[in-house]
Amino acid sequence: MLAATAWIAYSPAMPHDAAPCSRDVATQLNAAEAACTQNGAQLTALRRDVLALILSAQTPVTAYQLLDQLKLIRKSAVPPTIYRTLDFLLENKLIHKIEQLNAFIPCAEADHGHADAQFLICKGCGSVTEIEDRAVSDALAQAATKHGFTPTRAVVEVDGLCAACAAKPASAGPTDRSTPHPHR
Repeated sequence: MLAATAWIAYSPAMPHDAAPCSRDVATQLNAAEAACTQNGAQLTALRRDVLALILSAQTPVTAYQLLDQLKLIRKSAVPPTIYRTLDFLLENKLIHKIEQLNAFIPCAEADHGHADAQFLICKGCGSVTEIEDRAVSDALAQAATKHGFTPTRAVVEVDGLCAACAAKPASAGPTDRSTPHPHR
């Protein structure tokens, strides 16, 4: 079964005053709070603020970009504040870390496992698409088993071009977005 959920990212063609994303942040924050409560955890005001920043972002955001944004509403925020909060959000499966970008995106679906995930990272526009393809996970597990290895987690990050960027004329060529855009 393949589940794909696009995570809307900043695109040079997107006007800066465009809505940052299509998801309803308030609804997702309420769902996150309910999930935390169900798991015996608490989505504190600080955790809620950081999650809201990630949900509202137009592109994957780094810890220091989040810290800069958080300082606008919480003057005393320091790096350990962000890192502890990100750890909590990761542990509670509310966000994902895109390792090659050292940045964070919201989880597309709160009720799926995080041990096996695949991310398609567009080097043209910076978008990240989270997919959960069981066939990919099974193939990786089978290949690992052939080598006597028992995988416990398989997160795959694939670089390339999304359909929109691939369809652009060659003269408009993609730009390399190996690091995420600052939050706009």
